[in-house]
Amino acid sequence: MLRLARSGSGGRPRKRLGYLLGFGLALGLSLTLTAPLVAQPSPEPSLSNQVTYTYSVGNGPATWTGSSSVALGLNLVDPFGQLLGCGGSLLPNYMGFTVALYEPLPGDPLQTELGALVSLTPTELPNNPNNNVPGGLAPNTINANPYNLSAQGTYNFLFDAARGQVDVGRTYLLVVTPPAGTAYLQRRLKLQIIGNSGGVITYRATSLDGQPITATGATQIDQQTVQVNDAAQAGLQLSALTLVTTLCNSRQMQLTKSGDRAVAQPGDTVIYRVVVRNQTDIALQTIAFTDTLPLGFRLVAGSARAAIADQTYPVQVSQSNSTVEFQVDSAASLPVGEALSLVYAAQLTPDAARGTGRNSALVTARRSDTGALLRDGPASHRLRIDPGLLSDCGTLIGRVFEDLNFDGEQQTGEPGLPNAVIFLDDGNRITTDERGIFSLANVLPGYRSGTLDPLSVPGYELAPNRVFIERNSASRLVHLAPGGLVRMNFGVQPQAQLGGGQNE
Repeated sequence: MLRLARSGSGGRPRKRLGYLLGFGLALGLSLTLTAPLVAQPSPEPSLSNQVTYTYSVGNGPATWTGSSSVALGLNLVDPFGQLLGCGGSLLPNYMGFTVALYEPLPGDPLQTELGALVSLTPTELPNNPNNNVPGGLAPNTINANPYNLSAQGTYNFLFDAARGQVDVGRTYLLVVTPPAGTAYLQRRLKLQIIGNSGGVITYRATSLDGQPITATGATQIDQQTVQVNDAAQAGLQLSALTLVTTLCNSRQMQLTKSGDRAVAQPGDTVIYRVVVRNQTDIALQTIAFTDTLPLGFRLVAGSARAAIADQTYPVQVSQSNSTVEFQVDSAASLPVGEALSLVYAAQLTPDAARGTGRNSALVTARRSDTGALLRDGPASHRLRIDPGLLSDCGTLIGRVFEDLNFDGEQQTGEPGLPNAVIFLDDGNRITTDERGIFSLANVLPGYRSGTLDPLSVPGYELAPNRVFIERNSASRLVHLAPGGLVRMNFGVQPQAQLGGGQNE
């Protein structure tokens, strides 16, 4: 920039030339027309830069040319940030809060466990150019680690590029520790250097505690991963969690779920109630529920209702398989300390007897001041299913017969054997009737096995099976589906046919 000024003694005008550089340092040159031009070096020798100037007056032949340069000191990069309340405002008191940078624990593949404190290069402010200590930046003027937060909740750490602290791939863990004896919760973030080009450091901040973070240029505070393109120009903001009602507490919403009964049978209709209570310091909007229905439960169309106190609101319902989304009308605003109730009905189908009966729900809402997304859940309700007239038990049938053609199946002319005994794997004993047939109801589903008692069929033994090798044993293995029917046959032959009596 070029500025014109008149001296106090009425002399010739004097021109002052200066350059404002990106590192916050100004290099000023004082030029006077009545004397030879002399470059005035910058009093701050911590920046590497060179200035060349040319100056002429009117149409005359006189031209002045000169240059000035200063040596580069230690180059440090500053990722700075601020600790804020849940609504994006300052906390009432920052006394006792500390911020620290840690190395990841060696050998941790996720790089989320704390290792040693990061060794930072000491700095000073104001800077003394006669020593080897580089100049610092406020508020952390000496580059302390850990650092006690300032009155405005700001902090900064200076990374030393000469020590490889801004190399791509370096990872740090940022830990915010609240004062002892308070209800504040500790916060942890992972900082990863993902770019270093032309003095611009790019790092990514990832929340390790699931709480939102944001960069200073972001419009939302519910993002969990933020990429800051210039660590020297953009800051990182954290959202503090606290149990105090004027700030964000550890559970900003309370979600509960209940049903109108503890036991139900297929065909019954169950009424569910989901209640969310606002425990923040601001009204909540854009409230939505996500409900996962158990196996065999079917949502009753048009049954969803939402209400705050005595005021009801429409509910938009969408379903995908067993997942149901309930979006409360946008006009609904949940005041501080109040609760919103969602009521809906579900009918049990016969498949419910095969399910767990556990129904779970989640809730999301946004703060009305910052738009931060809040979540709670899952809240669940367990309903015990009584089969009633329906059952998942199956029926086992079969017969013991004289197998003349050795195919394992009874054909015309193959008589059955009465009073034959079959033992099941669960200890049940079955006896055949006069035709050699048996059946057993209310058998638990699954893989079941039965064995023929050879003493119950005197004069007979198991016949060989020329179709299925698996049936050449005294046992049979079957798979009984819930409510299904399965057959278990035993073919026998007279013992007199041993030694060549079989028909080949």
